[in-house]
Amino acid sequence: MKRIVLTSLVAFSLAAPVAGPARAQDAGTPDEGLSLMERGAQMFLEGILREMEPAMRDLRDLAEDMGPELRRFVQEMGPAFGELMGKIDDLSAYHPPEMLPNGDIIMRRKTPDEIEPAPPKEGEIDI
Repeated sequence: MKRIVLTSLVAFSLAAPVAGPARAQDAGTPDEGLSLMERGAQMFLEGILREMEPAMRDLRDLAEDMGPELRRFVQEMGPAFGELMGKIDDLSAYHPPEMLPNGDIIMRRKTPDEIEPAPPKEGEIDI
């Protein structure tokens, strides 16, 4: 989510100075060509980018630290997860997980009446 916000903020801040290039060239400085609203928006976005920079740096450092651990987890748990998925088959054949009062989590299998029929393949006609 932060990446989307940051990307849109950067795109908007880059687009803001372009809004009045003809006026900016006629004036002595680039800021003189911007309207008060454009300059305010630019200052607002620059402030947000400055505020978000430490958080983005921390997020990058966290990703670098966790990268090897996540790779090791996938290497160790990948085969077990594949085996589990082989037993589960199709997840659409199950109801959403439920938590019981004692803390157990169960997944109930749908009855044949509850399972939606597969859509017809290309070229087949559903009668």
